[in-house]
Amino acid sequence: MAQEKTQEKALSRRSLLAGAAALPVAAALPRKAEAKAEMLGVGATRFNRMKLGGFEVTTLLVGTRTVESPQNIFGMNVGADEFAAASSAANIPTNAAQFFFTPTVVNTGNELVLFDAGLSPDAITGALAAAGYSPDQIDTVVITHMHGDHIGGVAGDAGMTFANAKHVTGRVEFDAWAKTDGNKAFEAKVRPNAERFEMIEDGASVASGITGMAAFGHTPGHMAYMLESDGQQLVVAADFANHYVWSLAYPDWEVKFDRDKAAAAQTRRKMLDMLSADSVPFIGYHMPWPAVGFVETRESGYNYVPASYQFMMDT
Repeated sequence: MAQEKTQEKALSRRSLLAGAAALPVAAALPRKAEAKAEMLGVGATRFNRMKLGGFEVTTLLVGTRTVESPQNIFGMNVGADEFAAASSAANIPTNAAQFFFTPTVVNTGNELVLFDAGLSPDAITGALAAAGYSPDQIDTVVITHMHGDHIGGVAGDAGMTFANAKHVTGRVEFDAWAKTDGNKAFEAKVRPNAERFEMIEDGASVASGITGMAAFGHTPGHMAYMLESDGQQLVVAADFANHYVWSLAYPDWEVKFDRDKAAAAQTRRKMLDMLSADSVPFIGYHMPWPAVGFVETRESGYNYVPASYQFMMDT
């Protein structure tokens, strides 16, 4: 009897397997999704935080846009063929460029310092919020120069965006724009609030470990800033170079937005020589996001090397 039951079980198992094998193949496959995933578009983070000694340094992406016909801005003093060859060698198109707008926040441990106020109050406060900061936490706002994409967020309809903060800028830069007509952003954002600005000179200390550096040419009094903490250095370089190829690899190429083109080219070479010789990293306001990199010499120009994990580590 026991042997008969065992045979019945074996027969039932064989029948079940045979029946399953006879089913259509589609029934054994996973069910196909009824709807495709939505295309979300190109995206990026709003902030990138890193360590520099005892400092925390956070770059903020307040905006990015595609600009057509970039040779109307870069390489204005070279031919189209030369511009195209340089672009092709770097694997970037000649018909458009992507612009980035990147203020920087430095937490020294005692002060929270913002470098440049971005495009508008909403843009800078939105990026700050994404990074975990609020406008009332900012102790000092440093304006590197007075172009609209750097001072647009200084003030809005509600008044000064950073009401609790000290505002700092270079005296040469402020005085130059104060005597010049045509800078609508300066007239709207800075001149009405001039009493809130402290004017500094080359070599001035903004906060412990933060020193101003004259980098004139892009604007009359454009300044960069050296950060130093626990033996480590980084330059908040603003706009001394506006493109990682067309400005670094070809520092003598003229740039539309440089007020004094000869002085700007001289400043580029001076800054790039310093950064490459001393292996000092820099944050460039218009460099590819997250806007942090190194400089190495290459032939008659320089090469941009994006930072990787150097600033994530405690060593």
